[in-house]
Amino acid sequence: MTARVWRFPRPPGGALPGVLPSPFTHDPHPVARAAAALLLADLAAGLPGIDLGPLGERGGGKMLGVLVVEDAAGELGYLRGFSGMLDGQWTQPGFAPPLFDQAARDAMWPAGQAVLRSHDLALRALEADPAALALRAQLAAARTADADATAVQRARHAANKAARGMERARLDAADLPAAVLAAARHALAQASRADTAERRQLEAGQALTAALAAEVAALAARRAELARRRAEESRQLMRQVHDHYEIASARGERRPLRALYTPAEPPGGAGDCAAPKLLGAAHRQGLRPIALAEVWWGAPPLTGGRHAGAFYPACRGKCGPLLPFMLEGLPHEAGPVFGGGAIAPDEPRVVFEDAWIVVVDKPCGLLSVPGRGGALHDCVQARLRARYPAATGPLVVHRLDLDTSGLLIAAKDLATHAAIQALFARRDVTKRYVAWLDGDIAADAGRIDLPLRGDLDDRPRQIVDRDHGLAAITTYEVLARAGGRTRVALTPTTGRTHQLRVHAAHPDGLGAPIVGDRLYGRAVGPGGDGRLLLHAAHVRLVHPHTGAPLAVDCPAPF
Repeated sequence: MTARVWRFPRPPGGALPGVLPSPFTHDPHPVARAAAALLLADLAAGLPGIDLGPLGERGGGKMLGVLVVEDAAGELGYLRGFSGMLDGQWTQPGFAPPLFDQAARDAMWPAGQAVLRSHDLALRALEADPAALALRAQLAAARTADADATAVQRARHAANKAARGMERARLDAADLPAAVLAAARHALAQASRADTAERRQLEAGQALTAALAAEVAALAARRAELARRRAEESRQLMRQVHDHYEIASARGERRPLRALYTPAEPPGGAGDCAAPKLLGAAHRQGLRPIALAEVWWGAPPLTGGRHAGAFYPACRGKCGPLLPFMLEGLPHEAGPVFGGGAIAPDEPRVVFEDAWIVVVDKPCGLLSVPGRGGALHDCVQARLRARYPAATGPLVVHRLDLDTSGLLIAAKDLATHAAIQALFARRDVTKRYVAWLDGDIAADAGRIDLPLRGDLDDRPRQIVDRDHGLAAITTYEVLARAGGRTRVALTPTTGRTHQLRVHAAHPDGLGAPIVGDRLYGRAVGPGGDGRLLLHAAHVRLVHPHTGAPLAVDCPAPF
């Protein structure tokens, strides 16, 4: 199937990028934005033959993309693409087709899905089996009864033992005939043995509980085996699916999809994002890619972090290993590197200092600690190490995101570092942030409880996961409202990565991303702001050496 090339006028003055901007940039080129606006306008008007209604339902939105291209005659146009399926189909008129051989996939997919469905049915049947449910209930009741009986018996035996001790002490102090004393001591020993026999009798009577536990364990083992077999069948099916993808580079070299992810297997959905579909279509049709943009349409996903009409870079997990190969042979910009920008040498500014602690005002754009793999060395930790050569330990006690500014605590010695980290672990450190949100917040104050985990397909993004996420709690208070924005104070109870950013952006949180948030909102705020408007403005703790309260404030620079 050939992708349709939509007409696109050459911008006035020939304002085209010299080389293809990186698909991983957060701010698409204006020519790609213009093409995306045409696609969004058609989506708003409705596409003939395609039901877009489900995209507006809760969690139903989708990532779409456009790729501005130039043909051999120098005429401009653009391609349209969507991630995954649209209206239940892999192909739709006017959009770039998938990268796999659909006929071959259709030939093997139904059988593979039937096998997985059989495993799913077996697992559900095992979970819903009345006998299994009754067995689990019996075990729970038996364990409760055993625990109660054991607790009662232990309390009684402890009282008996204490009484026997007192009686032995009385006998030792009494002036009694030897025969009487021996008989009394024998009676006490017999009472002790009676308690031991009673305990053993209770333990023997709990054999039924052990038998029930063995039966439940057998059921769990059976379920685990079914789950293992399903997982293995799923992996085999995905390997078969991936075998039908052949990826082409701009220079014409072709590789199997799995070869680009060696030694790991490709993640689910690899090759199905909008960006690789668009590049693949351009390569097949001999079109030169000019600029690409991916935009979200519809309701945010249940995991959060996507907003209708907002542009997003290509994901790192699925597309990170794929797109660089597809771009080989095509002049293009390198992907952005965050944390390597120039920061004034006198930063970070010291806000508080004593013999043990230094609190600094970290500027936006400076890492707290070195980047992964040591690729980015400039950071607060390195700069403080240079200022305080006699300091011991890691210095920086906690972290702030690269894009966040504000108060950061460092310790001059290892003991102080450990003591303050213990305060953080016990949640005895209060941190208060100030932020401008891109939207109007109705409530004046509230509490957000949304568990978080890392997005395995697009690190370092975090997503809401109510089943497997870690607890994350934030309280907020509205400080001001102006021009469609809301200024808020945010106080995290927990300290999860990107917690405030996700809690602000998620529809079940505040539903308004922090202004300038390139990961969860818009890279550049509606007022032209060039940074994330999030600042750690207040920190309070008990000084680990003096025992006095220590509160430090630093007003937001925005």
